[in-house]
Amino acid sequence: MILRVGPLAEDPLDAAAQFHADILPQVRAALAAEADLTLVFAPAGHEHRGWRLSVIQALARSHAPRRVNALTGEGEAAIAAAAAWLAEAPGVTGQYLPLDGSHSFA
Repeated sequence: MILRVGPLAEDPLDAAAQFHADILPQVRAALAAEADLTLVFAPAGHEHRGWRLSVIQALARSHAPRRVNALTGEGEAAIAAAAAWLAEAPGVTGQYLPLDGSHSFA
């Protein structure tokens, strides 16, 4: 399942708080109903990487053997290609993958 996240607040602390308050309940519900989850975050500055990665890793650990990963970036073709790649990579979980907008992913 793919869950789109955002837009969130510009400030990293505010964005993390907003994610935990508004989005995390949706994520938990999706994980209760689906086998695997890929979150797609709206693009944000590099200062958001830390909290996003931490959330994804914690979700992956707490919901194993379900797989939880995240993508960020622009370009629907790139997002679709990365999501398809993740669907075929059963050992990949707890990853936060920034995309550059190209449609190739290998």
